[in-house]
Amino acid sequence: MQPLLSQACWDTLYMVGWSTLIAVAGGLPLGILLVLTDRGGLLQNVVANKVVGQIVNVARSMPFIILMVALMGFTRWVTGSTIGRDAAIVPLAIGAIPFFARLVETSVREVDSGLVEAVQAMGGNTWTVVRKVLVPESLPSLIAGTTTTIVALIGYSAMAGTVGAGGLGDIAIRYGYQRFETELMWITVAILAVVISLIQFAGDYAARSLHRRGGQSGAAPKLRLLKASTATTKTV
Repeated sequence: MQPLLSQACWDTLYMVGWSTLIAVAGGLPLGILLVLTDRGGLLQNVVANKVVGQIVNVARSMPFIILMVALMGFTRWVTGSTIGRDAAIVPLAIGAIPFFARLVETSVREVDSGLVEAVQAMGGNTWTVVRKVLVPESLPSLIAGTTTTIVALIGYSAMAGTVGAGGLGDIAIRYGYQRFETELMWITVAILAVVISLIQFAGDYAARSLHRRGGQSGAAPKLRLLKASTATTKTV
């Protein structure tokens, strides 16, 4: 049982790890784009915002088990197979990108608009605003969103085990359910609960640490400084 569970744990971490990296790489710019192209945004484009937003909504609303089946042709084209942990990464990542994008959008919208206006007044372009204001100021919330995405992906990976993706979900189905080894199924449930608890604790700790560090560095003084610089620039 021990070698079986060890391999299953590694397969789950492998799938979730790569899926998270792809989801963050794709969801972060997508979420920022939704904010920038919205009404009053730096790149206001209502048509593009509606189109991208609708695509994200449709992708988010699709149940993961259906998404896996719908993407089988694409998964086979990318990985050469529709089973195994590498094949599972494709639907996991595609399903997580719109999910994370909405979390990024919510986090970025919470950034103080005064900081954005100050950077613009000092001649900063859109890329400068994103790099110097939107991402750094929303980082604690982005960390929390990444943690939520990882936890969701662990659940998705267990579901992917039903179609031969491997991991703890596959062990729970093949041995715990189909072979009536209830003890093994509950062990996999306990392992998943422990892994999720550790990830949630680490994510919450990192988010709180960044939030405290931002508060100690003085978000309010920074805002006053930027606004003062803006006022000076306008006066000149």
